[in-house]
Amino acid sequence: MATRRAAPEAALRTVQLALLAKAPVAGLAKTRLIPALGPQGAARLQRQLTCRALHAALAADLGTVTLWGAPDAHHRFFRALQRRTGVACLAQPEGDLGQRMHAAFERHCTHGPLLLLGTDCPPLSAEHLRRAALALLDGADAVFHPAEDGGYVLVGLRQPQPGLFVDMIWSTAQVMAQTRRRAQALGLRWQELETLWDVDLPADLKRCRAAAAPAASADESKRL
Repeated sequence: MATRRAAPEAALRTVQLALLAKAPVAGLAKTRLIPALGPQGAARLQRQLTCRALHAALAADLGTVTLWGAPDAHHRFFRALQRRTGVACLAQPEGDLGQRMHAAFERHCTHGPLLLLGTDCPPLSAEHLRRAALALLDGADAVFHPAEDGGYVLVGLRQPQPGLFVDMIWSTAQVMAQTRRRAQALGLRWQELETLWDVDLPADLKRCRAAAAPAASADESKRL
């Protein structure tokens, strides 16, 4: 522990980050927001949120950052992000959300701990990511940022834990509660950090706009 505190930056850079992102395609991205924004508006918001999440991941100054794109990694938006930032883009595999999340941990955890996040949480900052990384370095097997809607917006693991993801009913208010029960059954030491909000439904847009959440990356996204 003393060594870790004496050289925190070197230790922090062993913690990798992976982002799961949908391509900003009208009719594919943020579909639950289409009634409020229309297909093009929902896709535009997806671009902004993805840019913001990637900016936070890079600003955290941790280890390697990888973007996992869906339905593939070849959309021009992903290619533009790769050119501008140097971040590697991989295609999300087939399967439900749990299978895709587990695939990221299987690939990356051979090189060290991994923080996995989506793009739907505007308040998730570089400082949040650094604190989550420290939780793993301080001995937690898992770390979570719960979401107000009952899920979570970030999960970090030191090793793959398929039991946290298999046969989960996603997008319900019980995801975090069920995850806690599974973590306990697996004998994991886990830490929960600040509960944050995400943007899934039209009712979330008012807070998103009031906080000007995507504004910092909106100009950036227009150039991509």
